[in-house]
Amino acid sequence: MTNKQKILVVDDDRNIADLICLYLTKECFETKAVYDGEEALKCFDAFSPDLVILDLMLPGIDGYQVCRQLRASSNVPVIMLSAKGEVFDKVLGLELGADDYMIKPFDNKELVARVKAVLRRYETGSAPREEENLKVVRYDDLEVNLSNYSVTYKGRHLEMPPKELELLYFFASSPNQVFTREQLLDNIWGYDYAGDTRTVDVHVKRLREKVHGTDTWNIGTVWGVGYKFEVLS
Repeated sequence: MTNKQKILVVDDDRNIADLICLYLTKECFETKAVYDGEEALKCFDAFSPDLVILDLMLPGIDGYQVCRQLRASSNVPVIMLSAKGEVFDKVLGLELGADDYMIKPFDNKELVARVKAVLRRYETGSAPREEENLKVVRYDDLEVNLSNYSVTYKGRHLEMPPKELELLYFFASSPNQVFTREQLLDNIWGYDYAGDTRTVDVHVKRLREKVHGTDTWNIGTVWGVGYKFEVLS
């Protein structure tokens, strides 16, 4: 019998948290609801969720801090919930490592659909099929291995969430080819992704903070179009 996937729901509004759990339980997920950030961090390791639904406006330790601490040790996908609809708040959540972002009030059926979509993308990325050939690209000071999801940069293993690694591999395996943000969304996040093109900008920004390029390659911006992995002659 297949084990149920586990969802940790973190929201200080007990009615919202319990309602989310009810909808997810109907879809055969195992759920656990907690109502503040400190409790979320305490039960994360013990519950070992496959995905976290995280409200931003929590008492004590807020959702931003919880996400930051989770990302320091785990790549488990996170969907953020917020009553704030400003672009700044959404971008900040994505920069901290959230995989998706929903504005309150939201439709519970849409939330369930997004949970399934995020888990599907995560599972597809984190478990390469055995029959696939070894997928590795190498440049000066950089090796990206999609088969075992590892990055070596300047001789050191570099920790990187799955989507960042997939984006880097996609770039590096097509040197000097220009990709629009829409093409990158389709190829990395999938056609069913409900986010917008700003997601690409956020992930490219995070990649550049970790991988600075050399005299022979760089992650370049093509203004008005998109991005490319530029290999210099």
